[in-house]
Amino acid sequence: MKQIKPVLLIISLVIAVSFLVPTLLVLPFSSEKVSGKLDEKLQKPKTSEPAIEVAVYRTKTKQIEKPNLEDYVVGVVASEMPATFEKEALKAQALTARTYIVKQLMYGGNGSVPKGALVEDTTNFQVYQNMDDLKKEWKDKYNQNVKKIREAVKATAGQILTFNGSPITAAFFSTSNGYTENSEDYWDQPVPYLKSVKSPWDKLSPKYSFKEEIPVSTFESKLGVQLTDSKNIGTITSRTHGKRVGTVVIAGKQFTGREIRDKLELRSADFSWVRKGNLIIVTTKGYGHGIGMSQYGANEMAKKGKNYQDIVKYYYQGVQISSTNKFLNKATAKK
Repeated sequence: MKQIKPVLLIISLVIAVSFLVPTLLVLPFSSEKVSGKLDEKLQKPKTSEPAIEVAVYRTKTKQIEKPNLEDYVVGVVASEMPATFEKEALKAQALTARTYIVKQLMYGGNGSVPKGALVEDTTNFQVYQNMDDLKKEWKDKYNQNVKKIREAVKATAGQILTFNGSPITAAFFSTSNGYTENSEDYWDQPVPYLKSVKSPWDKLSPKYSFKEEIPVSTFESKLGVQLTDSKNIGTITSRTHGKRVGTVVIAGKQFTGREIRDKLELRSADFSWVRKGNLIIVTTKGYGHGIGMSQYGANEMAKKGKNYQDIVKYYYQGVQISSTNKFLNKATAKK
C-alpha cells in the first residue's frame, strides 16, 4: 500500500496541471483590449467583357478617334437624343446605340469608310460627338447633361437587343405620324421585329406636324414631271401599314412615298399638299423613316412610368435584352 501512494500523487498532479495549462494560456490575452480584427472584403469577380475601342472617322477633322465602347455610346446618346428627355428614354437609346455598334464590331463596318475606321460620325451610321464637342454645344449645362447621360448608359452597360440570339438592327427615328412602319414598306425587306405599332404619344412632339413651301418649278424639276393642270397635282393610290404614302401618281408618273420623301427632302413619307399659285404647300406628319423606336414616343412612354425594357420591347417586337459578352468575345476573336 505504501508503494501505491506516490503513483496516485503523480496522477493527481498530472490531472491538475491539465486543467491549469489552458487557463494559463488564455489569461494573458483575456485582459488585453481588442485593437484589431481580421477583416473581410471579398473582391467581385472580374468581368469577362473584353476592352473594346471603336474606330470613329470624324468627318470634320478627317481624323480617326478611338473611344472605348461605353464612351462611344455616351457620345451617340448625347448626339442622337435630347439630354432633357426622361432617364428611361435615354436608357432605351443607349441600348439601341450599343446594339448597333456591337453588330458592326461583329460583322465589320461599311466599305465606304476610310481605312482604319469602323464607322463615321454621321446619320449614315450613328451621330457621335466627343466630350469637347459637347462642351461647346451645351456650355454651362455640360456637367449636368453628361452626368445624366452617363448614368443612363451605365445602367444598361453590358446589354444589347437580340432576336433569335443575334444583335438586331436597332433602327430608330425622331417622331411618328401615330404609327411606326413595317420595315418592308420602306426597305423592301421584312424584318420580324420591325413591325408597325401604334405610337399615339408622338402627337405631343414639336416635330409631329410641319409645313413647307416648294416652288412649282423646283417640285417639277426634282420629280421629273410637269404640272400642266393646276388642279391635278397628284393622287395617292396606296398607304403603308404605318399610314404613310405607299404610292402616288403625279402627272401620269408613279412614285413610292419614300421616293417622294427622298427627292423632295421631306421630313416624313406621310405627306399631303396643295397648290397656291406657283407654290406647292406640303404638310408632313412625323419626322424620320418611321421604322423601329420613336424617340419622342419613347420619351412620352417614360413620362407615363414605363421603363426602358418596356419601351424597347414595345417598339421592337419579340426581342430579348442580352449580355454583350459573347458577342464582343467573337468580335475580338476575329481581329
